[in-house]
Amino acid sequence: MVQLFDDERIDYLLANESMQIIQSPTAFAFSLDAVLLAHFAYVPVKGGTILDLCTGNGVIPLLLSIRTNAKITGVEIQERIFQMAERNVKLNGLNDQMQMIHGDLKEMQPVLGQSSFDVVTCNPPYFKNSSSTEHNHNEYLTIARHEVYCTLEDVVKACKLHVRPGGKVAMVHRPGRLVDIIELFRKYKLEPKRMQLVYPKKGKEANMLLVEGIRDGKADLKILPPLYVYEEDRTYTKEAREIIYGR
Repeated sequence: MVQLFDDERIDYLLANESMQIIQSPTAFAFSLDAVLLAHFAYVPVKGGTILDLCTGNGVIPLLLSIRTNAKITGVEIQERIFQMAERNVKLNGLNDQMQMIHGDLKEMQPVLGQSSFDVVTCNPPYFKNSSSTEHNHNEYLTIARHEVYCTLEDVVKACKLHVRPGGKVAMVHRPGRLVDIIELFRKYKLEPKRMQLVYPKKGKEANMLLVEGIRDGKADLKILPPLYVYEEDRTYTKEAREIIYGR
């Protein structure tokens, strides 16, 4: 049994009630964007290596482990949240498949090497690091949501550094950063290959963007059908329900 600290709790991991996850309302609790990215990303089923940057409490590696036997590494800069991720690996008995690293994604080359992973995933901070008055009063949430320790370019550069030639990079972000993402992917030789916009419901503007690129790939972007999360009555759509709960 793992130890809990402060306001931490243990929840079931959505679709798989045999898996659990340690969360904290003040430090880190995963949201729908992580679930959608874990579903969207390509993963090798029987083997290979996956890297998840900005891993938080390890939710994306945990979700990916349901789909693949690949070795998965997560990197998280905030020490308390990294410790949650480490305990989540232990809680689910995944030490043989998964490891968590406490560190800065900009400084991982000595630890992870270069061009070492088949797939890199990332749910990065969404908001540019503007004035402190726009930050969340909670430091953990500010760092998770704002580009305090890394910019979007830092993230894309790290993805390119660690993914092998021909390997895939998958990211979730805000639609407002689409042009920045495409420009940076191409700057770092990650050719965008798949993209999907996520909408709260029909008639609303998209509020999430899923994008996948291939290192050194040829130009050929496929736009997937839109994903609507809610029906008019605020229940999940059939597609969203299948992604979240597997039914």
